[in-house]
Amino acid sequence: MNKIVVGLSGGVDSSAAAAILHHQGYEVVGLTLWLMKGKGQCCSEGMVDAAYICEQLGVSHHIVDSRDVFQASIVDYLVGGYSAGITPLPCSQCNKTVKFGPMLRYAREELQIDKIATGHYARVSFNPDTNRYQLLRAIDPQKDQSYFLYDLTQDLLAGTVFPLGEITKTETRRIAAEFGLKTADKPESQDLCLVESNGSMRAFLDKYIAPQKGEIVDRDGRVLGEHDGVHHYTIGQRKGLGIAAPEPLYVIELDAARNRVVVGDRAKAANSECYVDRVNWVSVAPPAAPIRASVQIRYRSQPVPATIVPANTHETAENTCCTRVKVIFDEPQLSITPGQAAVWYDGDLLLGGGIIEKPTAQTVDS
Repeated sequence: MNKIVVGLSGGVDSSAAAAILHHQGYEVVGLTLWLMKGKGQCCSEGMVDAAYICEQLGVSHHIVDSRDVFQASIVDYLVGGYSAGITPLPCSQCNKTVKFGPMLRYAREELQIDKIATGHYARVSFNPDTNRYQLLRAIDPQKDQSYFLYDLTQDLLAGTVFPLGEITKTETRRIAAEFGLKTADKPESQDLCLVESNGSMRAFLDKYIAPQKGEIVDRDGRVLGEHDGVHHYTIGQRKGLGIAAPEPLYVIELDAARNRVVVGDRAKAANSECYVDRVNWVSVAPPAAPIRASVQIRYRSQPVPATIVPANTHETAENTCCTRVKVIFDEPQLSITPGQAAVWYDGDLLLGGGIIEKPTAQTVDS
């Protein structure tokens, strides 16, 4: 019988994934990561529900204390980013460094099992022509989570199964109900786990970053208002600025060094290009020349046409390497946010992605 380790958060998606694989004849082993110190939905109620699901299915359940790695890789990463005036994307970082990597390592080293599964909505295939595993969007466009998985390596993709990639969320709940799972009607998480456990991102950040009053200025340095910390703002933000103006203003720069929030009109908030660092080429080998692709700069944004230009291509002993690119959009885009991910696709095929760099600061008059 094939054995597989299923990551269980206590939600309906991971529960249904485990039930599907169990029904297909796999010997399922449940694995839950204890991520947060203190009380949090995914680490209190979630662990209890995950244990109950394993009891329902008649499978074993393991809990791994991952609080220290979560603190170092996610909490400290977020706090450091917001303090520096960027808006980090924790989910892709968490998937690679906290979840998939440690889960697969635990499965292989502690349980002698070479496959893991999760409740993510995405698909994996293998291309024999290129000898690479490929990451694809899920069938359900409303639930597709491939954007958050762009940083997975070939080894992780080879060892991972996504049972929900070929079905819709509606079908997932139906399957969970048919199996009589406790989580079938469990409400869906609506935000980051840290936000849900703290009430808001602002409340979470205020636990780690002291308020510091500063100026809200325009590009010419004119003072328009006051803020209580650059970490409370993000590029492209329009609401909640607390300043009156004849036209809508957007946050166009976070100057952490001078403790300033810089705002401008819509034209100043749009950009035609950006640099992307820490690039991971997922489904294709790193290109030596520019390629055309559809680029997504936020989870819920529509992909838009752009040219991906290698910015540091060099040859290694094994292949061509490119970990930084310049993305040139066909049309200027609002809210290109440093710290967030830019992910590029060819149809449903995820080609690669990386972290949007903070542009060289433009001089704002004092």
